[in-house]
Amino acid sequence: MKNINVLQIGLGPLGIKTAAFINERNHIQTVAAVDKNPELIGQDLGKLATNQASGILISGSVAEAVQGKEIDLAVLTTVSDMERITPQIEEVLDFGIPIVSTCEELAYPWDTAPELARRIDEKARAKNVGVVGTGVNPGFLMDSLPTFMTAPCQKVESIEINRFQNAQYRRIPFQKKIGAGLSLQEFEERKNAGTLRHVGLTESMQMIAGNLGWTLDHTEDIINPVFAEETIETPHMTIQKGQITGVCQIGRAYAEDQLKISLIFQATVGEEESYDEIIIKGNPNIKSKIAGGVNGDVATCAIVVNCCKGILRAQSGLRTMTDIPLVSYFS
Repeated sequence: MKNINVLQIGLGPLGIKTAAFINERNHIQTVAAVDKNPELIGQDLGKLATNQASGILISGSVAEAVQGKEIDLAVLTTVSDMERITPQIEEVLDFGIPIVSTCEELAYPWDTAPELARRIDEKARAKNVGVVGTGVNPGFLMDSLPTFMTAPCQKVESIEINRFQNAQYRRIPFQKKIGAGLSLQEFEERKNAGTLRHVGLTESMQMIAGNLGWTLDHTEDIINPVFAEETIETPHMTIQKGQITGVCQIGRAYAEDQLKISLIFQATVGEEESYDEIIIKGNPNIKSKIAGGVNGDVATCAIVVNCCKGILRAQSGLRTMTDIPLVSYFS
């Protein structure tokens, strides 16, 4: 089997962990890397990801990175929003390279950013390659997985998904994104500025609805703080009693004035019980609970790697995770 050659773009914590995961797998390898951070340009990717030199020096531009290389696909782990990811995707598509990205809004952008989605789709089709946004959430736990779980149902009346996780074991940027350690005033200021939220609940609801043929009247995305009832100390921070430990975000989607999809995403430092739960009401009713929950950082990087073969086999254009077969590289 020919190895799949990967161009990695974006070498923050997720990009570095993804590089380490690729290094452990068979039939796939990173051959070029890009990051805009001047402190990373020129560094050896292997030393960052595995503490072993790889000879892959981080470039500052895609054009420089691909020069003289045979690239099969790009893994894009940079930003969360469609406005900033679209020009990055278009730059890669100029070279005719398929893309797997961790951009949350890219998971299902047809309703929230239709013009940008159209731009990406048309360019990818013109280049005859696929593009997909994925990750643990959105991309899997709160959208494609529950969609797949409706397969044995003769009818589906509603879907409820609950994801509770202890953010103490997640990367520091994630803890900051959910507001851990902030005061209520700081939390509200960042929420109102749009910088404090889990990105993707709306896209997850729309992905489910789109696959089940539901036309949504409207959706809600409600963000609430969770307060520390006592002082919490971790290796990375101390959260005083009354400060914010994280976020409880609630998504609701309605069709014909009926609640069809309900999502609860709660991530806090010190969350008492971590779990992922899917409840499908229909014929038959289905309930599934993953005790302990799924570690988001590990799962996101693994899903990205496991999507690589799938995006090469996918139809051209902007795809979603319900279009992509997950194929692992364990052997």
